[in-house]
Amino acid sequence: MTGMIGYSRRSLLRLGGTVAAGALVLPPAEHPWTGHPWTGHRDGARREDPREDGRFVALRRAWRDVTAGSGFDAAAEPYRSRLAELGAAAARHRDAMRPGTSSLWPGLPFPSFTATPARLRAMARAYALPGTGLTGDAGLAAAVADGVDHYRRRVYAAGAEATGNWWHWRIGVPRALLDAALLTDHHLGERRAGALLEAVDHFAPECVLDDYDGTSTGANRVDLCTVRLLRAVLAADPDGAARAVAALSPVFPHVTEGDGFHRDGSFVQHTWVPYQGTYGASLLSGLATLFAVLRGSPWEVTDPNRQVVLDAVERSFAPFVHDGLCMDLVSGRAVGRGPYGDHARGRAIAAAVLLLGETASAAERARWRSMVKGWALRDAVRPMPRAAEREDLGFHARLVALLNDDGVPAAAEPAGHRLFPESARAVHRGRGWCAGLSMASDRIGHYEHGNGENLRGWHTGSGMLYWWAEGHGDQYSDFFWDTVDPCRLPGTTVSTRRPADGTGEAWGDTRPPGRWVGGATDGRYAAVGQHLTGLESTLEAFKSWFFLDDAVVCLGAGISCADGVPVETVVDNRRTGARLTVDRTAGWAHLEGHGGYVLPCARLRTLREERTAAGRAVTRSYVTLWLDHGADPASAGYFYLLMPGASPDATRARAADPGWVRVLAGSRHRQGVHVPSLGVTAVNFWNGGTAGPLTASAPCAVLVRERGDGTATLTVADPRRDLDELTVTWERPVSAVPRGHPLLTAAATGRRLTLTWGRLADREGASHTVTVRLG
Repeated sequence: MTGMIGYSRRSLLRLGGTVAAGALVLPPAEHPWTGHPWTGHRDGARREDPREDGRFVALRRAWRDVTAGSGFDAAAEPYRSRLAELGAAAARHRDAMRPGTSSLWPGLPFPSFTATPARLRAMARAYALPGTGLTGDAGLAAAVADGVDHYRRRVYAAGAEATGNWWHWRIGVPRALLDAALLTDHHLGERRAGALLEAVDHFAPECVLDDYDGTSTGANRVDLCTVRLLRAVLAADPDGAARAVAALSPVFPHVTEGDGFHRDGSFVQHTWVPYQGTYGASLLSGLATLFAVLRGSPWEVTDPNRQVVLDAVERSFAPFVHDGLCMDLVSGRAVGRGPYGDHARGRAIAAAVLLLGETASAAERARWRSMVKGWALRDAVRPMPRAAEREDLGFHARLVALLNDDGVPAAAEPAGHRLFPESARAVHRGRGWCAGLSMASDRIGHYEHGNGENLRGWHTGSGMLYWWAEGHGDQYSDFFWDTVDPCRLPGTTVSTRRPADGTGEAWGDTRPPGRWVGGATDGRYAAVGQHLTGLESTLEAFKSWFFLDDAVVCLGAGISCADGVPVETVVDNRRTGARLTVDRTAGWAHLEGHGGYVLPCARLRTLREERTAAGRAVTRSYVTLWLDHGADPASAGYFYLLMPGASPDATRARAADPGWVRVLAGSRHRQGVHVPSLGVTAVNFWNGGTAGPLTASAPCAVLVRERGDGTATLTVADPRRDLDELTVTWERPVSAVPRGHPLLTAAATGRRLTLTWGRLADREGASHTVTVRLG
């Protein structure tokens, strides 16, 4: 069986005997706290049970309250019903237990890494929580203890070989078993607890915390520290608890590459994958839990770098939560795990934020509560309180209290742009709409697959442009990944040669060579670009997105390919049955209830189709719009406007106003636009040169915004991260530079503005802005 633990002959002999009897005769193990045998003492005198150490009694209680749930009235609805359901399920599990050589429950053959430990933990929670009908029931606790020990002997035994996914052995299984043991007080008994501790030490030894690398980084490190802390709590081991907490410290500081929090707000796991949605949410939840459990104890987390995590709530996580959902572009291979997974991930982040707020400053707590309240009130697709009451009673109690607190205002979606050059991601919010951009670079993979998941996510890094207008919070939620054409993801430019499932290295190492990926933003508008190389394809393209108040200007050039098949740019692919109107003469299209497109419709192709998920009786409607660049193009290009939420009249009017946006350059060397009504001029310089009024000495991104008050801002960035010096000239009279920048080495004003910047290479692709006074 795949993933089944392997046993040596010696291990099998050690594990022999009658499992159902529940008491395997083993030589006395040493007491983990005193060094004495579990079955007696050297001097025969009664010694104080170290598990009654008040510090650990308090930790066990805090662990129960924080993780199992607290803060609610067990006699009030919906808690009364949910707790009764938990008790009934625990009783069924208890009554159905049939310990055997290959299973604990019929139908769950070993190793059963997830289901069997989860049932044991659910039973333990029914014992620990009030109102279940089995609260404090000694028989239930005994059944949990018997089940934990049976699983430990048959699967999770010290000396046995760990096969398959390492995560189960070091994190998933030990956390669930230790959790169950702690929640049922001391019912496991000294000998069986000692054997469980020995098994944890075998599969997740303390040395996994020695070095911060491999599978002991980021979220994995937090989980490993949690396992080692729970082991210390079960053993009442103060030194072990101190070591587990100390090992959290490498998680906190900013990193410049690989796993962890980057200064621009990116969070990366598996070295090359933006991962706020799953690993990041797990890290945030894990740290929030540990901070809360350890608060006031001798092992309280006091590392000053913990502030990086607190700052990450608004810098790293909030930008990717839209109306309660967490965008798929930071969820790696997890995007296809089930429908509405984006909303589930959003709830996980919301729960972690509220819990973390209990150990944050008053100001942080107030901001976060407003933010979460806004998320919850706007998530009409999967109402957060209703889902929380079935997932996490503690979170539900905090959330309901928040929603009922009239003193806490609900924060609105924050307008403007957030660019994450370290993870090749961008998020833009206009009035009533939101967009997210997913790219790939020499630092970030096209997509991640692994463990058989997300085998067809090939093109998510080829410029996939997600967008949500009002009322479309389920656009990518409702079986989107099961039914969408994976070769026609919205916004992407792709070779139509279909890759094999799981193309490229697993775990995200599907990085292209392109280094110019990122752009410049002043916080409101942005010029973002990607030098795209197709995944295992000869495709090359230079793609730009200019994010504005009510539109995204999309430019592409230098599109070439020699795969022997057509190349397409997918303008959009919406999961909808809405009416599509195309005016080829006027050059616009409109999707009813969604938004509009302004583009040369003579080249536009459209398709309406019903798509069925493989192996499922699930069918969804799609409307696809794309531009066909032909087979093996040499230097193709495109230009179009995306107008999320726009009405037909607004779309028609924009198409009839060719002067609204002027393309300054549209080549493989430079791409830029000027929008007079906004005072915006923006250019992505793939090479140095001139585009309209802007000249750059080297590859860079430049964004100029004239404010209408006699001032302007000029923002530059070095997406390639290799410039020792950059000179930018703006052909516009400027009288002064009242607000400079530390990296600005020279500024010349007069008939034109010339700015010389120092070393940008060490700035991780960040944007740098100066303010000038127009002459």
